[in-house]
Amino acid sequence: MSRVLLIGCGGVGTVAAHKLAQNADIFTDICIASRTKSKCDAAAEAIRAKGYSKNGVVANITTASVDADDVAALVKLMKEFKPELCINLALPYQDLTIMDACLEAGVNYLDTANYEPKDEAHFEYSWQWAYRERFEKAGLCAILGCGFDPGVTSVYTAYAAKHHFDEIQYLDIVDCNAGNHHKAFATNFNPEINIREITQKGLYWENGEYHETEPMEIHKPLNYPNIGPKESYLLHHEEIESLVINYPTIKRARFWMTFGEAYLKHLEVIQNIGMDRIDEIEYKAPAADGSGDVVVKIVPLQFLKAVLPNPQDLGENYEGETSIGCRIRGLRGGEEHTYYVYNNCSHREAYLETGMQGVSYTTGVPAMIGAMMFLTGKWSKPGVHNVEEFDPDPFMEQLNIQGLPWHEIHDGDLEL
Repeated sequence: MSRVLLIGCGGVGTVAAHKLAQNADIFTDICIASRTKSKCDAAAEAIRAKGYSKNGVVANITTASVDADDVAALVKLMKEFKPELCINLALPYQDLTIMDACLEAGVNYLDTANYEPKDEAHFEYSWQWAYRERFEKAGLCAILGCGFDPGVTSVYTAYAAKHHFDEIQYLDIVDCNAGNHHKAFATNFNPEINIREITQKGLYWENGEYHETEPMEIHKPLNYPNIGPKESYLLHHEEIESLVINYPTIKRARFWMTFGEAYLKHLEVIQNIGMDRIDEIEYKAPAADGSGDVVVKIVPLQFLKAVLPNPQDLGENYEGETSIGCRIRGLRGGEEHTYYVYNNCSHREAYLETGMQGVSYTTGVPAMIGAMMFLTGKWSKPGVHNVEEFDPDPFMEQLNIQGLPWHEIHDGDLEL
């Protein structure tokens, strides 16, 4: 039925590839592309070994090598494969080059995280929103932020606005990982992105303006379903930026994430010794041929990434679960109500299905569902759109079908 190009074959990309193949009646032809083709080949073989089929259809899976920083190379691949949609699960630094390639090749676009410049820890949608007119004129659709957070949390908010509130006033997005990977220190997705994200200053929206905090300055214990109390820290997260625009009645919007004491202590050490730096430094190293020393430029955070555990390798021994959701307060029929909608995802079950841990699973599954929404015509209009701009109902239905069931608590204590 549809041809899809999937760029990126890390943990999230691998999960998305599995889920695409599970829905082969929609995704009949899948090309998995990355800078390292061997990773794509391994993922394709693992998927074929699962024997997925849907309504008698088995997906045709091919692989390719591509440099996502190279627009010409991307355009060449797109013109050869002729996909209807490109699912971008590469690095956030590469969003704009992939969007440029989609415009040139006439391909629709979907991603899970907003663009960020490589040399600056700066997270906002302005760079991608600037493509609106170009995508509209080309008659192409770009869907932004279709992971879990951002992504599912924005759909949760849209669902709450559609079905449970006349006016959303207070929104708190809460993200808890209560898993144990049995490593002294590791990040659940690309360390380079993860550490940049959580060491920047916090940001929240209140009374019509943004308020900045020091990193990890605001925190409090919150209770998570089936998990219990976990210390939760206010962070800057990009979905707040679009949600307060699309739901102007919101008086306050915040994002919270849990971290354990050991994680924070390791992070403090990393910062204190300068290993979180994203600028280049010169390093004198012995030449491989033994001819003497050579001066090379390295980025400390990229070097740290090379020595930390690969997030793709965490799944086998990962225990526990994640719990991510939206805690919302607002008005319905003139009365105040609260609403908590959330998903808990087992790391073990995610690994048994896809070979990846729960954090990758909760991002890769929504990317596939967003692609399904587009290709079945449920989410499709020219321009650049955040997910809350579309009808949440068919997406919410698929969450229950595709492995991320959601639960609701009405008029409970939100603790916030």
